[in-house]
Amino acid sequence: MKSKLYLETTIPSYLTSRSSRDLIIAGHQQITREWWDTRRNRFDIYISQFVLDEAKAGDPEAARDRMKAIRDLPLLDITPEVEVLAVSLLESRVIPRRAATDAAHIAIAAVHGMDFLMTWNCVHLANAAIAKAVAGVCRQHGLECPVICTPEELLGE
Repeated sequence: MKSKLYLETTIPSYLTSRSSRDLIIAGHQQITREWWDTRRNRFDIYISQFVLDEAKAGDPEAARDRMKAIRDLPLLDITPEVEVLAVSLLESRVIPRRAATDAAHIAIAAVHGMDFLMTWNCVHLANAAIAKAVAGVCRQHGLECPVICTPEELLGE
């Protein structure tokens, strides 16, 4: 049985964007492309309406490329339970209010029982300094927090 993975918007963004001149971003783009080409078929991958909304924004050509990359991925529902958990993450101040969509990504992945939440957002999502607190808020709601990670962390066996 494949692990379930929630794909946050930074992944299709890094996957489809032109190579950056910034060495770190270029490295992340290359890792994302490598994971997409060699590892994605080992997971059942899901997105949400939040991912679609974010992917559609910005430059029309770039948005088209992002949407093409994720067009066949199933959508997870934004349920009342998702909304309650997202609000709790914000009220606990684990995730700042200005990052409400990031709280929603965590909530959707947790409520739907995802094993992983993949992202390059290392400020509010893949951040070891807040991981324990995020998991604690999820546990308060009777939910297990998915492993929040980057594509690099899922390249190996």
